[in-house]
Amino acid sequence: MSESEFTPDDRPVDVYLDLLRVRMDTEDYRLLLRVVEPVLEAIDEHRLSGVDLALDGGDEELPQEVRDEAALVIATAVTGRLDNEVVELDVDDTGPVRVVTDAATAADPSRLGEIADFIRDRHRQNEELRGIAEASGLPTDF
Repeated sequence: MSESEFTPDDRPVDVYLDLLRVRMDTEDYRLLLRVVEPVLEAIDEHRLSGVDLALDGGDEELPQEVRDEAALVIATAVTGRLDNEVVELDVDDTGPVRVVTDAATAADPSRLGEIADFIRDRHRQNEELRGIAEASGLPTDF
């Protein structure tokens, strides 16, 4: 479906959710909705900065497929694009990291390398800050 086929009331995220409803197992889809609905509401109400999103499932373990789809639903809501993909990058210091990006970036090894380098640098900076906080007697759970 191209963007020209959307009616004015269609949002790409609604189209994507409709596709998932048909494709996913009913229980997985319900679990997905429980995860993404608070975020989608926050996006609609322009209060995303106050939302804490963890795709680790909280009290219950989220299947990887549900985590990936939740990330894609949120990316679709934020970007308005339906061509987002989840890509797993091997980042030496932290192990595999899953990121959401557009299809063109997902197909570009050079660009994926730049993203992995950024993640490595960010991890290194976080570890330095954690060490400073620990040495200063401050909380290290950031």
